[in-house]
Amino acid sequence: MAWAKRIFLFVAVNVLILATLSITLNILGVRPYLTHYGIDYRALMMFCLVWGMGGAFISLALSRVMAKWMMGVRVIAPTEARGDAAELVAMVHRLAQAAGLPAMPEVGIYESPEVNAFATGPTRSRALVAVSTGILSAMDRGELEGVLAHEISHVANGDMVTMTLIQGIVNAFVMFLARVIGFFVSLQVKEENRRMVNMLVVIALDIMLSILGMVVVAFFSRRREYAADAGSARLAGREKMIAALERLWDNRQAVEKEHQSLATLKISGGSGGFFALLSTHPPLPSRIAALKRL
Repeated sequence: MAWAKRIFLFVAVNVLILATLSITLNILGVRPYLTHYGIDYRALMMFCLVWGMGGAFISLALSRVMAKWMMGVRVIAPTEARGDAAELVAMVHRLAQAAGLPAMPEVGIYESPEVNAFATGPTRSRALVAVSTGILSAMDRGELEGVLAHEISHVANGDMVTMTLIQGIVNAFVMFLARVIGFFVSLQVKEENRRMVNMLVVIALDIMLSILGMVVVAFFSRRREYAADAGSARLAGREKMIAALERLWDNRQAVEKEHQSLATLKISGGSGGFFALLSTHPPLPSRIAALKRL
């Protein structure tokens, strides 16, 4: 069953990340950062960098495989593609060549009524561009070309690596600050209670600071969306990208919420009110207005 497959994948990936990072810490000789004399800041910095940056980059390395498994993407073999599938592959390859990509991305389709598409992959040479069956039925050829050009622009701009770096740095800062503050707060209580207080404060701060970190990551994600829209205008033409965004606006309810881990990879995402600060995508009307000013 699909849910069992997703649970297995989640557990397997997290076990792999834990094992890899634990081995890395041992190889680097990173020792516990709490000593009888207080905090060993060098050990804490190394600990946070390895877990914060390492986890983000392992996820990036596995991004294509994860996306295929989570979304059920069916990769189209260029030599075997026929009809609409062949046209889709040809369009992606033509745009990739125009964008100067060093290698052609994999092209895939996933079954979903949502009107959306995404790009992922660890490098510009190992990317995946996937579209939903919903977007294929909702958009005409020109609109689809605008969407694909947007996704190719993400790949050409190296957005996956950039967002991974930002996420890794934010993770490391959150871990570092939470543990330093937790240590000093624990000094204010009796010695027998310090371990428990430190643990509870670190957990609470990890959660609260992570939410603040999400605001930072979302801010940079929204900026990259504007840049990818501008890239699409250069590759496919401004009018095609505007038409695609207008079509997305007409179908804005057809954006699934199940796979939030892939939200930053897609062309469209929901936002509103206070939660707009956490949105990975700017409002569609703002993106359309920005394109019209080009």
